[in-house]
Amino acid sequence: MFEGYQILPGAQMRDYTTLKLGGPADWLALPASREEIAGLMREARSREIPVTILGHGSNVLVLDGGIRGLVIRMGRGMNRVEVRGREIIAQTGAMMGTVASAAAEHGLTGLEFASGIPGTVGGGVLMNAGAYGGEMAQVVSSVAGVTPDGGFLTLEGDALGFGYRRSAMQENGLVISEVRFRLEEGDPRVIRETMADLNRRRAESQPLDVPSAGSTFKRPEGAYAAALIDQCGLKGYAIGGARVSPKHAGFLVNTGERARDFLDLMRAVQRIVEERTGIRLEPEIRILGEDEA
Repeated sequence: MFEGYQILPGAQMRDYTTLKLGGPADWLALPASREEIAGLMREARSREIPVTILGHGSNVLVLDGGIRGLVIRMGRGMNRVEVRGREIIAQTGAMMGTVASAAAEHGLTGLEFASGIPGTVGGGVLMNAGAYGGEMAQVVSSVAGVTPDGGFLTLEGDALGFGYRRSAMQENGLVISEVRFRLEEGDPRVIRETMADLNRRRAESQPLDVPSAGSTFKRPEGAYAAALIDQCGLKGYAIGGARVSPKHAGFLVNTGERARDFLDLMRAVQRIVEERTGIRLEPEIRILGEDEA
């Protein structure tokens, strides 16, 4: 099955996520082209095998029982970055920091906010990732990808359906293979200074030295998740190896080995915040897989 592709049967997903949690996937594929992605999608569809798409694994919690079916991970085989004038074309597996650095080197402004986001281009576009007032919707002009039935499709403009931490690709199932960014000319020195300042602020305020999935919850309307969690006295609150970061309450961090602890902590934080503030926090991270039997 899946002959002719780079496949890792039974790969432990803890090795492919920034939380360092998660059980085995039935099959983990590492494609090197959009044609390989399409071939994998078609074969999985013909065999009725579920497919999960993964980038750098920086915005996911994989449960202890692992993921059934095929996981297609976008990584080193799909990370080419090309600069053409004021446009950057990046494959889905390129890290956002790499694309931001390429923009800075060519005097292109607009991607400074993305320089410290620890995810891939594909994952960032899928979730319309953002930070410090910027988001992918401001700079993405088109997205090319593979449809669930293994065809090819390009979307642009309003068809991308960007909103707060969402995009049309979440609904239509398009597997992103390439992204085009349209940027503006700027002063390379100013761009690099801005990136350095944002990265310094990120390092000072976020627990970058402990495994996490970034901001765990979406920003509720009219409030901030981190402020609500802090207001409820939950900084440092822990269940097993999972803990609300004492440095930044919006980050739940992992010091253990059980995804169950992390999931239980997420649910406890949601319950306590809702009981005390009336606001229900919605997860920003994706929860994948199944619990152990």
